[in-house]
Amino acid sequence: MKKIFSCCLVFILLACRGEKKSIPPIQASPKAQEIKYAKGFTLEKGTNGIYTITITSPWPNAQSAFTYALVPRDKLAIVTLNKDAYDAIITVPVERVVVTSTTHIPALEALEADHHLIGFPDTQYISSEKTRKRIASGEIKELGSNESLNTEMVLALQPDLIVGFGVTGENKSYETLKRSNIPIVYNGDWTEETPLGKAEWVKFFAPFFQKEKAAEEIFNAIETSYNESKLLAKTATERPSVFSGALYKDVWYCPGGKSWAAQFFNDANAEYVWANTTETGSLNLSWEAILEQSQHDDFWIGPAQFTTYEDLKNASPHYSQFDAFQEKRVYTFAKTKGETGGLLYYELAPHRPDIVLKDLIHILHPTLLPEYQPFFFTPLD
Repeated sequence: MKKIFSCCLVFILLACRGEKKSIPPIQASPKAQEIKYAKGFTLEKGTNGIYTITITSPWPNAQSAFTYALVPRDKLAIVTLNKDAYDAIITVPVERVVVTSTTHIPALEALEADHHLIGFPDTQYISSEKTRKRIASGEIKELGSNESLNTEMVLALQPDLIVGFGVTGENKSYETLKRSNIPIVYNGDWTEETPLGKAEWVKFFAPFFQKEKAAEEIFNAIETSYNESKLLAKTATERPSVFSGALYKDVWYCPGGKSWAAQFFNDANAEYVWANTTETGSLNLSWEAILEQSQHDDFWIGPAQFTTYEDLKNASPHYSQFDAFQEKRVYTFAKTKGETGGLLYYELAPHRPDIVLKDLIHILHPTLLPEYQPFFFTPLD
C-alpha cells in the first residue's frame, strides 16, 4: 500500500520574450469553481483565464497550504505573475506529465489525458489494462520509487509537470527536481475522509489539461450514481452488522468511525460497531476487543490481504471464532488484481466510490441489486 502514493513540490518561472502587458492578480476577480465534497483543495479561475489551485491538505495535519498558478500557453506573452506568490507556475495544457500514485491513473484515463503520462515510480503497482499497455510499449518509463525518484531519468524525460503526494513535506528527490525548474504539485486526494470527496479530485487534474467541462460531467455522473445507490440502500428493511480489518503483529487494524471506509458501511445501510469513534484513519485494537464486539456480526468485509478461508485459519486460530467466518460471509477486495499483482481497489476505488457502494449493497442487501455483478468485493474462496 505504501507504494500507492508519492510526494513533491517545485517552483517554475515563466520566461517570456518581448514586452509583457501586466494583468491584475488572479485573486482580484476570481470565480470559485464549485467543490462540493473535497476538503483538500480549492479552484479559482480569474477573468484572465488563469487558474489558481490551492492545496489545503497535502498530507494529514499539514501546517501550510500550497498554491499553484496555471497559465494558458496562449497568454504567456502577455502575463506577468509574481513568482513569490506561488509554489509553482505551470503552463497549460500540460503535454508531458509524471504522476506518482496509482490513484492518479483513473482520473487521467477518465479525462482522456492518459496519453500525456510519460513516467511513474513503481509501475508494477499499476493495474489499469490501458495504462499497462503503454508501460509495456515503453511509452511510460519506470522511475524507481516515490521515496527516491530516479532524478536522472526524470530530468531526461523533461516533464512539464510532476504530480506527487507526501506523508510529510520532505523528499530529497523533489528538492533536486525543484532546483531544475520542473514544476511539482502536491495531490492530497488520499487525505479525504469521504467517498465523494476523494472522487472529486478529478476536478484537480482537469485544469492542467484544460478539461474542466469533462471533469464536471465525469464527477456529476459518479455523484448521481453514488447518491442513487445510497437512497436504494435506505429502503432495506434490515440493517446487517459488519466488521472489518484483520490482525497484524497482534494488533487488529480496522476503519475509524470518521474514515472513508466507515462511511461506505453507513451509506450501504449497515451497522458498524465502531461508527461512533472519531478517528479518520485506522483504529488499533486487540483481537479480544474485536471478538467481544463483532463475534456475532453478520458480515466481515475486507479482511486485509486474505483471499481464502484456509489462509485466514492458518494465519490465526482466532479468526475461526467469528460467526461470519463459520457461516462463510467474509468478502475481500484482494482477489481483484491487475496483470502484475496490484490491487485494483487501491487504484480505482477512490475514483469510483459508486462501484464500491453497489458492491456492498449487493452483499448486504442482495434483494435490492439481485442482478448486479460485484467488481471489487467477492467472497473468500
